[in-house]
Amino acid sequence: MKLFRFSVILLFLSFLPVQIIAQEEYDVKEHYNKTEVDIPMRDGTKLHTTIYSPKDTSKEYPILMQRTPYSSRPYGEDQFRSLIGPNEYLMKEGNIVVYQDVRGRWMSEGKYDNMRAIIPNKKGDEFDESSDTYDTIEWLINNVENNNGRVGTWGISYPGHYAVASLVDAHPALKAASPQAGIGDFFFDDFHHNGAYLLSYWRATALFGYDKTGPTTESWYDLPDLGTQDQYQFFLDVGPLSNLDEYYGEDNIFWQQLKEHPNYDEFWQSRGIIQHLEDIKPAVMVVGGLFDAEDLYGPFNTYKKIEETSDNHNIMVFGPWSHGDWARQTERQAVGNVYFGDNISEDYQRNVETTFFNHFLKEDGDGDVDLAEAYVYDTGARKWNSYEAWPPKEAESKVFYLGDNQELTNEATNNEESFVSDPAKPVSYNNEIKAVFTPREYMTGDQRFAARRPDVLVFETEVLEEDMKLTGEILARLNVATTGTAADWAVKVIDVYPADSEDYEETMDHLDMDNYHMMVRSEVMRGRFRNSFENPEPFEPNKKTPVNITLQDINHTFKKGHKLQIQVQSTWFPLIDRNPQSFVPNIFEAEEEDFQKQTHTIYGDSAVEFSILKE
Repeated sequence: MKLFRFSVILLFLSFLPVQIIAQEEYDVKEHYNKTEVDIPMRDGTKLHTTIYSPKDTSKEYPILMQRTPYSSRPYGEDQFRSLIGPNEYLMKEGNIVVYQDVRGRWMSEGKYDNMRAIIPNKKGDEFDESSDTYDTIEWLINNVENNNGRVGTWGISYPGHYAVASLVDAHPALKAASPQAGIGDFFFDDFHHNGAYLLSYWRATALFGYDKTGPTTESWYDLPDLGTQDQYQFFLDVGPLSNLDEYYGEDNIFWQQLKEHPNYDEFWQSRGIIQHLEDIKPAVMVVGGLFDAEDLYGPFNTYKKIEETSDNHNIMVFGPWSHGDWARQTERQAVGNVYFGDNISEDYQRNVETTFFNHFLKEDGDGDVDLAEAYVYDTGARKWNSYEAWPPKEAESKVFYLGDNQELTNEATNNEESFVSDPAKPVSYNNEIKAVFTPREYMTGDQRFAARRPDVLVFETEVLEEDMKLTGEILARLNVATTGTAADWAVKVIDVYPADSEDYEETMDHLDMDNYHMMVRSEVMRGRFRNSFENPEPFEPNKKTPVNITLQDINHTFKKGHKLQIQVQSTWFPLIDRNPQSFVPNIFEAEEEDFQKQTHTIYGDSAVEFSILKE
């Protein structure tokens, strides 16, 4: 078994949205006192909690709290973070800032449960993440001096999920929450997309799968060492998923859960949190990145579900960010090769995030805050849009069919396009030889390499004679057939740049932006789940079959002189694992002989539905 011991710091830098702020000689230790306490929950378990309180005690302050599985470090009351709170501005103006190790992680007691299920109508000492948050808030407002009785929660990624959990049966003192890139359901975020296993997250399984024996300040898990930068070749050489047992044994609980629950059964369903978001009382500001490779499903569906079920103040912010970019402060905002603008994160932190929390925590908090219902960046026009509703109500439906001669047409055709899909030579998700802990840059990556493969079908418009703004959710309605009994289907929406496009500072040396194929949105559907995520079923060979794929929302103007392109493929490696293309009950148990080359067909009445916004 090959294992590589990562330091905690390196692990966080590679996986978490680390906050990097250019501070002007601000010393947290000079302005804040720090205490560490172990707060008892209703069942007696104590959760380790770090409290930063302003030294200026002449006034009362709200409490801003983040609960995390990734450590409330540094430990020791004489050890201080260089940045506390959601951003520099909220830190400098004074707030009581609290970090807590969730149950079973780091210095907290108890047993960790990955995406612990919410328990409705809890009795006695029953607990979940909602009740742990409630009990923590109750203790804080009664024991921390100079608090004003108002609490806000925030967090990015998994801490964002805990911010969502704080909203369920919320404590009356919780007045505002900002779940940012919060996980909504592990069958649709991070480790799965529509039932397809994200092999690219395999190494992250180490973070969530191992139990610790007691409170600790040191990491207790190891990450597998691939031994190469060529992760495509590594996973291809490994073969079937079952061979990865060499790296994770039975002591990795999460790996066992992934293998034992390949379908959307009660195990996964109970761990989703979206279904519990009803009658939410605190104000909510959902934040996400339009190019977040890890968590798009969670943020969009958190906002939409609260909007449907609750009468609270509920707004959303989506910028041109990858995972957690909004918590950084860099002058030039780029994702991969593509530059979007200057000081975008700082503007958000100063004018949106700080305004939101101050209104509900420091001011009277009555009425609506002076912020738009939805701030969404136009990633093609390079500017913010403010909307009164999301998706915009004035948007009009537009359907493109996958027609003849690689064209996107306005009418369905009798066209049939076929290609051979070979699991031994899967289509890569990027064109780089680079081992990454979790993928990010591919979300805006150049797709020319894929467009030129025979097992990727390409359909595109003529060069646009005027701007075309696409906004909201995308639905791909494919009609397909396969010579096998199983297949995956991936759809990519691509902005093809003109030949005279200039390079950005961020463009890789071996690339040019002329004719750049920028991926704007993409999604995969494991074909066995086309009718039900709970009950998979095989394809009938050579039978025309509908497969619908919902792609997460976009807000993108395809500029005059550009082209809209759709790519359709069946492998996407090693972003997702290889489909054997012969139906097996559990792909985690597939054997080498199950992997078969098959021919797939796309019919000309397949369509992609967009919403067009005319400005």
